Amino acid sequence: MAFGIGVNTKEADSGPVRGRQIEIACKCWFTSTGRSMPMMIKFQSEGRVEKIDEIHVNYMEEKRYNGIASVEYDCTVCFEGIRRDVKLVFFKDECRWIMRF
Repeated sequence: MAFGIGVNTKEADSGPVRGRQIEIACKCWFTSTGRSMPMMIKFQSEGRVEKIDEIHVNYMEEKRYNGIASVEYDCTVCFEGIRRDVKLVFFKDECRWIMRF
């Protein structure tokens, strides 16, 4: 390939997911254009099912983690009266959600 044209055509990969992460269930709203917005999440903590329904999405970004297409949402959530910044990650091929912080 002359002058390097076409050598960087693969999608960028972010490598493995870093940080503390937990599996979550997510209630998500899809717009008519196909954009998704997390509305509520549930997860297990110390044997209890916890629920967070106060979620503010700051921005979202399409990513690839170890080659798996995903959507990462940078969010501010309110849990037990405390505001916290977290990332919600949806793995498209697996239809699976995680929360990392």
